Amino acid sequence: MKRFLTVLLCVVLLLEPAALRAAPQAGREESGQEESGGTDSGETAATDGPQVEAPSVFLAEASTGKMVYEKNADERRPPASVTKVMTLLLIFDALAEGRTALTDQVTVSEYAASMGGSQVFLEPGEVQTVDTLLKCIAVASANDACVAMAEHIWGSEEEFVRHMNERAAGLGMENTTFVNCNGLDAEGHLTTARDIGTMSRELIRTYPQVRDYACIWMEDITHTTARGSTTFTLANTNKLVRQYAGATGLKTGSTDDAGFCVTATAEKNQMEMIAVVMGAETSKQRFQDAASLLDYGFGKCVKYVDEGIQRLEPVKVRGGQKRQTAVRQKEPFRYVDTEGADLTAIEKEYQVEEELKAPVRAGDKAGSVVYTLDGAEIGRADIVAAENVPGATLLSSLEQTLAMFFPA
Repeated sequence: MKRFLTVLLCVVLLLEPAALRAAPQAGREESGQEESGGTDSGETAATDGPQVEAPSVFLAEASTGKMVYEKNADERRPPASVTKVMTLLLIFDALAEGRTALTDQVTVSEYAASMGGSQVFLEPGEVQTVDTLLKCIAVASANDACVAMAEHIWGSEEEFVRHMNERAAGLGMENTTFVNCNGLDAEGHLTTARDIGTMSRELIRTYPQVRDYACIWMEDITHTTARGSTTFTLANTNKLVRQYAGATGLKTGSTDDAGFCVTATAEKNQMEMIAVVMGAETSKQRFQDAASLLDYGFGKCVKYVDEGIQRLEPVKVRGGQKRQTAVRQKEPFRYVDTEGADLTAIEKEYQVEEELKAPVRAGDKAGSVVYTLDGAEIGRADIVAAENVPGATLLSSLEQTLAMFFPA
């Protein structure tokens, strides 16, 4: 028996190393780590795009509008309170046009106060400033505040919605139809992830001050009614404002029909990204998807900027009170690469008109700067007149003639 046990022990000792080599490394699998060199199947953890679960998403770089990633981005869906991006855009339009002011007093109608869903419980006859109602919309996604502002600016929600659809058409949002100003479920109230990206870009680029509202985390407002004054705390529905480094906004939304939606903006590496998520199953998922999209964009994109401050030769003016006009590049040129190209190889060519005909107005086009990369055009920037040159008069023509013979 003793001899048998000795032989058995020797067999176990001989087999043990092979058994250990064949056993899975459970600790490494649980930690998500892999041996360097990958697996025998050749599969890797890398993917061609961000890991998102929502059925419709869109990602773009804000300054150029360049699409970075999309998934069913033209599928028409209910947008829920992301609708309020357009509502905010029209409010800021009205402020810019002088139709209203931040300090203007808005009286809440019975209809506005009757809105359900997300609200700040405004009461009929209550008075709030435009500034306060903007906070209610941007921070707390208040449906009642939206209608109050719609009525204040255009007299009725119906007229306000008509202007919403006009603004959308002007931006090329071909797949969008608004039925109301707050995003409550309604038949035919539909848009797409791409169109949401378009109106989000218009809002943050035209009115960057919207970030001052969209990034408020919590703030108190005061309700003053016949019953006295009460305090109401606005809490931001966009958790990315606190959870994602560099977040600048913008708007969330959720209804039974729409699911969970968000248009999220963030700045990093001198770039601003716009990530749109529609139809997510949970609030947590929409924010995870938005963060994945933003991470993907910042990791994949490299931005080239030419400020266009080079001094350009004047352009001749025919028939003007001056013989030439100064010209300049109208605005900086921006290009976003997603393919790893060498952006130091970008070249530019100035194509300037030989002569302009008077009268010339500051801002009139006088040529283009053409940007190329590896021989292919990647974009253009306008060259414009930097000053006004009125048409020649008899006196100015005489002065120019005399100047030819008697230069100063």
